[in-house]
Amino acid sequence: MARYTDSVCKLCRRCTVKLFLKGSRCFTPKCAIDRQSKGANRGARRRRVSERGLQLIEKQKVRYSYGLMEKQFRRTFEAASKQKGITGDNLLVMLERRLDNVVFRLGFADSRAQARQLVQQGLLTLNGRKVRIPSYQVQEGDYVGWTAAGAKTEYYKLLLQSIESKSIAGWLTLDRQTLVGRAISLPTPDETGAEFDSKSIVEYYSR
Repeated sequence: MARYTDSVCKLCRRCTVKLFLKGSRCFTPKCAIDRQSKGANRGARRRRVSERGLQLIEKQKVRYSYGLMEKQFRRTFEAASKQKGITGDNLLVMLERRLDNVVFRLGFADSRAQARQLVQQGLLTLNGRKVRIPSYQVQEGDYVGWTAAGAKTEYYKLLLQSIESKSIAGWLTLDRQTLVGRAISLPTPDETGAEFDSKSIVEYYSR
């Protein structure tokens, strides 16, 4: 499967907004967006962006944030458009229910990219069974834990020490002693915490 292998900091600069793609590094002075804003030429002319261009930027912001390639993102959008309700809200909820995102929201990883690696390496379980599919849609009542091999890693031991300081999404619960998380409900559009204009994404694909 194709995946983005270049510097993710370029994606933030491209969208001119911090997308928090590198976890804790994004909160340090090393953040590319912060360094760019400090060294920016204030006298430089800004290029005017068309309405279509703004819609594209908004779509790319969501796609980059969740780590999807264009084909996969388009497929998710089409699935969201076939559901009842508002397509933009359906899209955000579907993205939020991805297994790699749930792992990230539970605090098991500092970024979605890192969460995706944990899933693909077979270190996590869903309802007691090992799942290596990052795009798997988590249902209400599903629980995410660690495989026997995953619980023996040094990463797991360090996570046990740091998990207390991490916040958990409201639609999830976490046993911080055993590192088992559960989806107590499906996320609502408001609970995704997404600062994206989903309406622009719908308009972009409607043309």
